[in-house]
Amino acid sequence: MTDLYRLLPEEMEKLVTDMGYPRYRADQILLPLYYKFPKDINDIPQLPKKLREELTEAGYTIGSAKETHRVVSEDGDTTKLLLQLPNDSSVETVLMQYNPTKIGGHPRSTICVSTQIGCAMGCVFCATGQMGFETNLKAEHIVSQVIHFAEILEQRGEHVTNLVFMGMGEPMANYDEMIRAVKILTHDRGFGLGQRHITISTIGIASGIEKLAEENLQIGLAISLHAPNNKLRKELVPTAGPNSVEDIIESGRNYFKKTGRRVTFEYALMEGINDSLEIAEELAKLLHGNGSHVNIIPINPTAGDFKRPSESRVSEFEQILSKSGVNCTVRVEKGTEISAACGQLRTDMID
Repeated sequence: MTDLYRLLPEEMEKLVTDMGYPRYRADQILLPLYYKFPKDINDIPQLPKKLREELTEAGYTIGSAKETHRVVSEDGDTTKLLLQLPNDSSVETVLMQYNPTKIGGHPRSTICVSTQIGCAMGCVFCATGQMGFETNLKAEHIVSQVIHFAEILEQRGEHVTNLVFMGMGEPMANYDEMIRAVKILTHDRGFGLGQRHITISTIGIASGIEKLAEENLQIGLAISLHAPNNKLRKELVPTAGPNSVEDIIESGRNYFKKTGRRVTFEYALMEGINDSLEIAEELAKLLHGNGSHVNIIPINPTAGDFKRPSESRVSEFEQILSKSGVNCTVRVEKGTEISAACGQLRTDMID
């Protein structure tokens, strides 16, 4: 069985022409797939009945994600879904909405997608990392998460504006499927989302960052740093290499040179672990003149014992970086109370 959401537009075109049909039949499949949300091949009536039958007989399907659980934040801006995928696996996906920038405009609607079920990176402060690794998701499973929320938004007269690969799993550890999904979602004959509206977040797999830099894509890159030195980073990220901090900084520098896109370093701030003013000074020295951006993320409640620093400590940490010339912001978290924020996704912890 082959899911039509797996095919790039060029592959869809080859499929129909190899079956003896004109090229335009490919667009008669692609347009409904990404804008009409069919659940079955027979839900595409503009295709000849004979072609629909031949596609079905050849084992082609439309793999829609099925919603099995939904939780919405108190302010209504964050929605977390547990989706059953066509391969019968379940995964969490989150929609975060922000107020429109102009009166009467659409809200910014960002979908946080997952690339794996579980994660093998083992970050001690992350709920997903603590559930271990189960499986990689195929490109069509990643795309189906976006399509599911796109349909929900379409019913509200809204649309997907941004996409972040910050859900369950390490995107670079599932590189080929992740990048296929990105190309489908950004193709002008596919979902058509602008490349600059996509960000991929990684724990810092250098080989994956290098490959991404060569893709000739204008997507954003966020690298999880969390510590300014290798000793502390190894404690927080057990899979980190002996020189991971230096490797991460160099990878980010190379990505910027290749793409011209400024890299964001994510820093989960944990009370008594990596939030001291001395560590802030060390981080400032490490990143001074780097040209990157630091996203300070006060740690979210997870299954671990890590605590969020006080607002005053977060502010002091930010000020040290800013005064040293390091561009930084404190992330405004959404969905914390429904375990939908950074580091909280875990399919066996739905409530």
